Amino acid sequence: MPLGRELAPHLPFLRRYARALTGSQQEGDRFVRAALEGIVAAPGDFPRDVDPRLAIYRVLIGQWEAAGVVEARLGRITPRTRQALLLTAMEGFTPEDAGYLMRCDRAEVEALADEALAEIERQARTNVLIIEDEPIIAMDIESIVRDLGHGISGIAVTHDEAVASARAHRPGLVLADIQLADDSSGVDAVQEILADFSVPVIFITAFPERLLTGERHEPAFLITKPFQRSTIKTAISQALFFHQAVLA
Repeated sequence: MPLGRELAPHLPFLRRYARALTGSQQEGDRFVRAALEGIVAAPGDFPRDVDPRLAIYRVLIGQWEAAGVVEARLGRITPRTRQALLLTAMEGFTPEDAGYLMRCDRAEVEALADEALAEIERQARTNVLIIEDEPIIAMDIESIVRDLGHGISGIAVTHDEAVASARAHRPGLVLADIQLADDSSGVDAVQEILADFSVPVIFITAFPERLLTGERHEPAFLITKPFQRSTIKTAISQALFFHQAVLA
């Protein structure tokens, strides 16, 4: 099978990781493009002794590490602790595979991820707007948010409810489903909210590939349904990490 065809199914999720790593759709997609351009320029250097998904993440992480000095000067580099947590909790890699990607052993990955979880416990608290039309899912998300020590500014099930709640309470974070109860769009609601004020947003969807094309304005942080509690926690922490870095 041609290499391009092998890699294509993994590109949406590579974009997700790159965006979460950088805190930006634009920057994340730039690293993905650089990784693909490097593969095209030197296909013989592409690792063929591991699964293609592992290999393409390894190439992208190499691009990230090469640019690390610049990112560090900007004060916006994702620490290795958070990288370990993103790879295991969000991308679903085993500690062994994450070790391959980060060039360390399983024990170090687990120690780094544990340290990241401790960092989350020390993170500043905020109020969260949940935009979700499925009551059970909304309750589950609320429980996760409260477990992290954050408050709930509101729970909305339609576009109009979401916008009204955001304007009334000015949340510090928005967790938004894509398809809402009245067939309105969570994406449209978020765009209207962002026109009023800046707030980090995490989208939740059963169809992530639709929002990970790199062809239009798309989210920096995205969670796939069904989700794990650890995935929600990691995404919330990373979104707030970058928002606080901007405000600092």
